[in-house]
Amino acid sequence: MGAPADLSLRVVQWQRQHGRNSLPWQHTRDPYRVWLSEIMLQQTQVGTVQDYYERFLARFPDLATLAGAELDDVLGLWSGLGYYSRARNLHRCAQVIRDRFGGEFPKTAASLQTLPGIGRSTAAAIASFCFGERTAILDGNVKRVLTRVLGFDADLSKAANERALWTLAEGLLPLDRLEQNMPRYTQGLMDLGSAVCLSRKPLCDVCPLADQCVARSERRPEAYPVKTRKLKRSAESVWLLWAQNHEGAVWLERRPTPGIWAGLFCMPVFPCQRSLAAVVPMQHHDALNPQAVKVHSLTHKDLHLHPVKLNMADELLETGDGGAWFSPARWPELGLPAPVRNLLAPLRD
Repeated sequence: MGAPADLSLRVVQWQRQHGRNSLPWQHTRDPYRVWLSEIMLQQTQVGTVQDYYERFLARFPDLATLAGAELDDVLGLWSGLGYYSRARNLHRCAQVIRDRFGGEFPKTAASLQTLPGIGRSTAAAIASFCFGERTAILDGNVKRVLTRVLGFDADLSKAANERALWTLAEGLLPLDRLEQNMPRYTQGLMDLGSAVCLSRKPLCDVCPLADQCVARSERRPEAYPVKTRKLKRSAESVWLLWAQNHEGAVWLERRPTPGIWAGLFCMPVFPCQRSLAAVVPMQHHDALNPQAVKVHSLTHKDLHLHPVKLNMADELLETGDGGAWFSPARWPELGLPAPVRNLLAPLRD
């Protein structure tokens, strides 16, 4: 299993000429900004992240501001970006850095990896971009690039094989001018994975590693990476009580932790229509108005949402702890699940 002797140099040169060089979190060594971008980019497209990134920085321009913020404010600004555990970990991580490290980010991948929400690859990206550390990243896109180039056909669903790929990735890193080359090499692998070495129909003709890529020589790039254990998708039906008063306020309550939408504000959630109806006063049963079913896709599950609308007065609903009426002037600032925000959006028009 070989690799181009000058792989890192090829990637660095390609990134300089053809990679992404104008993203808002590039051309900075500020670990706060790099960390924020890396967390937002986990399982989220660059185009989606850019607007959130700018808004987040406008509200929380530095680590001290974020660490001192209320979690509800952080979740509110994150609302719609998904994977809300990232926002909770982001807030907690800022507080740990403030309290344990005096507000200064640790400067090594090993230390960064001890922080909430920062895994091995994210820690390496931060250390590489900000401190020029010679350390490897191995996110999904980079795994695809390296397994194809190297012809690494071991099953990555097995931990030992993934560790072996980490070792190979570390052996490919630049050896000199690390302050300049490590950030560009790291970004170059990301760029190749997102724009050239695609899952389907990779653009091998423009890849700087094509002439020594094992997968290309075999004419079967789709065979890499090998991962036999796949998570099966499931489906779940969820019933939402959409209670609204005459002034347009909506009844919302905080979701418990753990569970779907943990810590966010949401319409009351029920496993079936009967359990929903059980919390509604009998005099309102005839006014229950089921809406069209919405399907919301999570990573490995499809949620079939059944909103049931109910217009009522300002009476309290016995649906759980912490419920209250929120006006159209208040609920947009809350951390809301994306499908709930989409349901409520017409109320502001």
